[in-house]
Amino acid sequence: MKVVAYSVKPAERESLAKANQKKHDITLIFNSLSLETAIFAAGKQAVMVFSSDDVSAEVINKLAELGIKYITTRSAVTSHIDKLAAASKGIKLANVPEQLNIAEQTIRNLDSWEMNKCVGKACTCAKDCKR
Repeated sequence: MKVVAYSVKPAERESLAKANQKKHDITLIFNSLSLETAIFAAGKQAVMVFSSDDVSAEVINKLAELGIKYITTRSAVTSHIDKLAAASKGIKLANVPEQLNIAEQTIRNLDSWEMNKCVGKACTCAKDCKR
């Protein structure tokens, strides 16, 4: 799966690469997600965000125009994501439930979506995987 990861801190690079094991084509960028940086998601299927990223309705609409189908946040927090906007665009959402390894769970979310499976407890969308 082609993915762009926003707001990646230097300390995260190694853990994400190790968890990914070259399964997904992930572009790691320092920039946070915003309406202006959403263009970096062009040609990708998924975006990885962090709790400080702008995942408002306006940004989600732009991501949907670019073809994004999945958003996974590298945190347990999902209050920064407009879930209704994502649902209206058919974008599936996932987080990292507390007490789990962030990098490993984020990659598991991508793995599940790539196999057209639900992400289980990490699901933060409508919990209707039959769509």
